[in-house]
Amino acid sequence: MTLLVKSGGEQAMAQWREYFAEFAPGLPVRWWNDPGVAPEEVDYVLVWEPEPGRLANYPNLRLILSSGAGVDHILADPRRPAHIDIVRMSTRDTEQRMAEYVSFAALSLLRDLNRIIVQQAARRWDEYEIPRSAAQTRAGVMGMGSLGASSAVMLRQLGFITAGWSQSRKSVSGVESFAGWDEFPQFLSRTDILVCLLPDTPQTRGIIRAETISRLAPGAGIVNAGRGAHVVMADLISALDSGQLGGAILDVFEQEPLPAHAAPWRHPKILVTPHIAASPSRRERASYVAGVIAAFEAGLPVANIYDPVRGY
Repeated sequence: MTLLVKSGGEQAMAQWREYFAEFAPGLPVRWWNDPGVAPEEVDYVLVWEPEPGRLANYPNLRLILSSGAGVDHILADPRRPAHIDIVRMSTRDTEQRMAEYVSFAALSLLRDLNRIIVQQAARRWDEYEIPRSAAQTRAGVMGMGSLGASSAVMLRQLGFITAGWSQSRKSVSGVESFAGWDEFPQFLSRTDILVCLLPDTPQTRGIIRAETISRLAPGAGIVNAGRGAHVVMADLISALDSGQLGGAILDVFEQEPLPAHAAPWRHPKILVTPHIAASPSRRERASYVAGVIAAFEAGLPVANIYDPVRGY
C-alpha cells in the first residue's frame, strides 16, 4: 500500500514524510515522479493538478485525494479513472482559515482598505468617513457548505447582519437562510457585501455577472473565494468603474497564476490575493488524509467524497 504525493513540489516531501510518519506510521509515502515506484504499487494519491492521463496509469488505485478543497483540477483530466472516488480536502483548519479570510475581506471592504492602500502609495493623508459599522452592514454568503457556514458564523460574531444562500435550505444559528433560485433575488437585494463560496458547477459558472450585481445594494462589495469561473470579470470591472460596486476582493481566478497583464492587478478597487484563503497547513492535511485512508481501509464511511450529481 503506497501513497503517491503531488503537492508542494519535491522540496515538500521531507515535510510530508515527517507528518505522515506521525499520523500514519508504516504508510509508504513517495514523490509523484519517483522513478522507483511501480504503478501497480500505488493505492492512494494526494494530488494538486495532476498531469492529464497520469491517474489512469495506476491499475490498483483505490482513492484520489485532492490537496485542496476544489476538485476541478482532477475532473479536468478526461482520462481519469471515473470509477475511483475523489475526496475533497475539508479540515477543521480549512473551515477556520476560510472564515478568517472572509472576515478579513468583509472588514476590508467595510473600511475601504483599497482606498487606504492607494493613499499610502501616494503618501497622501486624506481622512474619510466610514459610513457604517458591521452591525449596520448586511453580509450574504453564497454557498452554505461547511466553509460557508463557518464563515457566516464568524461574520455574525463580528456583528454583520448575516444571511446565507444555497440550493437547499440550511439552518445556522443567527444566520437568515435563503434557498433555491426563487429566493436568489431577495437574497441579493438585502446584501451589502456578497461572499461567494460556491462550488464550480454549470449552474454557478458566471453567477457574478451584470444581472446579479444589479440586484445588490448600491456600492456593495464582493468577495470571491469560491472559483474563478464564478466571476464575469468584464461585468465586475464595469460595475466597479460605474460605482455600482464599491470594491472587490478576489482570491481565485480562471487562470492561475494571474497573468501580469490582467486587469485586476491594476484596478484601484480590487484587492488580489493569490489563492490563499483557506489553504490548511501540510500537517493538518496529512492528518486529514491519514484519517481518510484509515477509515477507507476499515470499510467505514468516508466524508467529503465528490458527488458528480451535485457537482461538488
